[in-house]
Amino acid sequence: MTRLSVNINKIATIRNARGGNIPDVHRAAIECERYGADGITVHPRPDERHITYEDVRIIRPDIKTEFNIEGYPSDKFVNLAIEVRPHQVTLVPDPPDAITSNAGWDTVEHASFLRDIINVLKGHGIRTSIFIDTDISRIEAAINTGCDRLELYTEPYATGFPNDPEKAIAPFIRAAKAAKDLELDLNAGHDLNLDNLKYFSENIPWLKEVSIGHALISDALYYGLQNTIGMYKRLLVK
Repeated sequence: MTRLSVNINKIATIRNARGGNIPDVHRAAIECERYGADGITVHPRPDERHITYEDVRIIRPDIKTEFNIEGYPSDKFVNLAIEVRPHQVTLVPDPPDAITSNAGWDTVEHASFLRDIINVLKGHGIRTSIFIDTDISRIEAAINTGCDRLELYTEPYATGFPNDPEKAIAPFIRAAKAAKDLELDLNAGHDLNLDNLKYFSENIPWLKEVSIGHALISDALYYGLQNTIGMYKRLLVK
């Protein structure tokens, strides 16, 4: 079964809109695990507009499944990862002002940079994943960075899915097979939801993990957090 990691950034966004500690991000992380999430994902950005660096420090000791930190590998971000020792760090090529992740790494151009960062993280026992598009040349180049996994950026799939699911999934199947041939494990994330997740998972059966935040937290407004996590997990059953 593909593992479900719940990204709790949107819960922090709601909290930050008013200040204070409602909703409680730490409690949300614990409850997500209790409701069946296989992991918790956070993405602290430089302006800390949702998850803050202090949130990461507070949450980390109580994560019992898997803790995944996403972000651009600035010195501050890398130092945080070394400090809290998550199970996985997902490197994302976000500029500081990005609203959300919108592209994967160019692993050809940035191979040396990524390799240096990954060597540091792996030296501290942290599994590493690279956020990447479906470009086969970039997937093949990723092997030179020393990463453990690739996370496919799935927004193009989600955009194309309503009109032509088969066409939308085709480049992702090719990319997934290329990663498998390189013996790189595979994650996926961005705009996966209750409508498109099952089809994606069925067509890439060796997918290790999906990270879902915006859609899942939005669905929880209608269905409740516990029920929503269960709904998403049932879509991942092979």
